[in-house]
Amino acid sequence: MGVRAMKLRIGIAGLGIAGSSLLPAIKKHPHVEVTAASGRNKERLEKFAHDYGADIHYSMEELCQNPNVDAVYIATPTELHKEHVLIAAEHKKHIIVEKPIATSLEDADALIAAAESNGVQMIVGHSHSFEPPIRKIREIVKSGEIGSLRMINNWYFNDWIYRPRTPEELDTRLGGGVTYRQGSHQFDIIRYIGGGRLRSVRAMTGVWDRDRPTEGAHAAFLEFEDGTGATAVYNGYDHFHTTELTFGIGEGGPLNTTGIYASSRRAVREVADPAMETQLKSQAGYGGSRAKKYDSEEIHQPFFGLTIVSCERGDIRQSPNGLFVYGEDEKVEIPLNEETGRDVLIAELYDAVHKGRKAVHDGRWGKANLEVCIAVLNSARERKEIYLSHQTSVID
Repeated sequence: MGVRAMKLRIGIAGLGIAGSSLLPAIKKHPHVEVTAASGRNKERLEKFAHDYGADIHYSMEELCQNPNVDAVYIATPTELHKEHVLIAAEHKKHIIVEKPIATSLEDADALIAAAESNGVQMIVGHSHSFEPPIRKIREIVKSGEIGSLRMINNWYFNDWIYRPRTPEELDTRLGGGVTYRQGSHQFDIIRYIGGGRLRSVRAMTGVWDRDRPTEGAHAAFLEFEDGTGATAVYNGYDHFHTTELTFGIGEGGPLNTTGIYASSRRAVREVADPAMETQLKSQAGYGGSRAKKYDSEEIHQPFFGLTIVSCERGDIRQSPNGLFVYGEDEKVEIPLNEETGRDVLIAELYDAVHKGRKAVHDGRWGKANLEVCIAVLNSARERKEIYLSHQTSVID
């Protein structure tokens, strides 16, 4: 008789967009289940309890006191990450904390120390280097089959700044704006493909709408220690969208079917006040009228903008169902399976907890991504190159 696999029971702190999006991956893993959730929205929590037969709580402290919870997914606002990670670690709960890990390197260090001293695993995500296309690009680059890596470019144009936002998402001091919220994804992708160890950053940022007083755009040149160059360009002001270059496919894998130019920009300007906008954002959370159907929408490989990777003898980019590799003699498509990045995230936590495997996206990886976010903001403000000192290598 075989050894029975250990279960991992997860509690979700925050049933907004991020918290809801992880549920399909939890359901798919044979040895992971969701057993509890916490939040402030009573109606949402009661629906969740009915749907999943789970316990509900109204504070992080209560959630972490639940004996039926082994790990917590902290999908709360960035400014609460430090408080909530510390509570989870002190209660010996394993942790997934949403990116960015914190808003300062000092806070990141405190969270890493708390996890390590309490003997719990901490993973920072979901970030897009979990996604199968990015992982496959890394595999091809590492193999050397089309030569050494020379350049990585990720460019993303969309409507981020004009989607319904809570006040903290529009306050850079609290981890708001595209550099903290979306640069975390870009720099994660670039660092993962390139091996992790960036040397320096030179960047500009744009705050181009006085009614949305945080970064809505940035352009950064990133240099790795080995001389490989990378660009990270992001523009969330809802004019050009890179879905025009990515086969109409967006972030989660669905086709872009809106077809209405600048619809987000127009819609948010019709909102009367911040409270109404916060309510619109809330409706996209668990059980809300604007909630995505995560089980059915991710029908293609996800495109976090346009990513093009150049090696000495070829280029790589995503296709709708995998990758295109442009070699010296032919263009080849490599199909990928239907695994999602969130599936990989859950497996990485489970394997770290119950199989003793070193997590790729641990606290130090998250801190290194945060260092790049802060460097981009500082470089733009000081108009100079910023050198990095907390970078980590990819664990393959």
